[in-house]
Amino acid sequence: MQRIHIVGGGLAGLTAAITAAESHAPVTLHEAHRTLGGRARTSDGPYLTNEGPHALYRRGPHWTWLSKRGLLGPLASVPPLEGARFLFHRGGTLRRTPPLGMLRLARRSARTAPVGTDFLSWATAETGEAGARAAAHYMGVALFHHDPGSLSAAFVQERFRRATALPPEAHYPVGGWAALVERMAARAWDLGVRIETGARIGPRELAGLRRGGPVIVATHLDSARALLEDPALSWESGRTVLLDLALRTRRGDPFIVSDLDAPGWIERFTAQDPTLAPAGEQLIQAQIPLAPGTPRADAVRRAEELLDLGFRSWRDRATWRREALASGRTGAVDKPGTTWRDRPAVDRGDGILLAGDQVAAPGLLSEVAFNSGIEAAVLAVKLLATTARTDTRTAT
Repeated sequence: MQRIHIVGGGLAGLTAAITAAESHAPVTLHEAHRTLGGRARTSDGPYLTNEGPHALYRRGPHWTWLSKRGLLGPLASVPPLEGARFLFHRGGTLRRTPPLGMLRLARRSARTAPVGTDFLSWATAETGEAGARAAAHYMGVALFHHDPGSLSAAFVQERFRRATALPPEAHYPVGGWAALVERMAARAWDLGVRIETGARIGPRELAGLRRGGPVIVATHLDSARALLEDPALSWESGRTVLLDLALRTRRGDPFIVSDLDAPGWIERFTAQDPTLAPAGEQLIQAQIPLAPGTPRADAVRRAEELLDLGFRSWRDRATWRREALASGRTGAVDKPGTTWRDRPAVDRGDGILLAGDQVAAPGLLSEVAFNSGIEAAVLAVKLLATTARTDTRTAT
């Protein structure tokens, strides 16, 4: 019997599996690892770290999709200002406020920003160079890119508006991404999705799957390029050093330190979700985008300098530390003259569909994976139905 096969069990693959199964299509999900989640995996305790941010953005379409299915689960919101300080590193020191020009820019509609102009040039004309550079560097947290100012003005401004919205859009799944992944996997299982973990699919295995029905490749774009043997599957991404730390708790530690002198971000995730670390400890993550060819040690040094400014005696309080380099795994970024529509298409033809965070679907961060997973599933269900009708006509 024809069925939909999905390669990859991250957010895109799980979203596609649930969407397709809700249409009563037979679905098999193949995941190479022993656990589901992809980039949304949460490390095993006692320190529940993620590969990048822990946040879901409230106004995104994926929020509605998850909510309708009862999958959001417990969420933490941004702590109140009196309980968690938000500090900005500019001019070499920590300040409580960003430049006025950056605040003015946050009120500009994304529709006024041109696709074909770089963000720094457009923003400088709108609000002055100081505010423009601060806004560009601030967006390092949402783009994982070493030079957000060089990207399309429309692309960056849309995300800048959402990242600075009041009340804040960011909400945090309690327990990290793993809790959300578990709920999605349970939903898929209840709908009859066949889930096969430890199942590595190569080009030869893919050819066999294609004979059995539509295939959704919901992997990292580099993996999809190798699996499909298609060199055209590429898009600009970022390179970011992640420094995770557990510190003994001390009153007065900030919630966030945003570097406005260069792209960089430090967030104390236990400020909103204390379950991420044992009692008496705090979990902190520094994210420092790194230019191509720049040594990883440079980003680690910058992270430590920001920690020195914001987290008093952090070296003496550290109980655990982990460093990682996320290279090309940080979602798509659009250069001037391009939009999400120019990325690799979801429909690759011949029954192959693509889903993930670097393909032709709109959204901020993980929203691209959700949106492309939904679109790929809808197309796969249509292909399956077309095949069934053809087989019926042939049989009669």
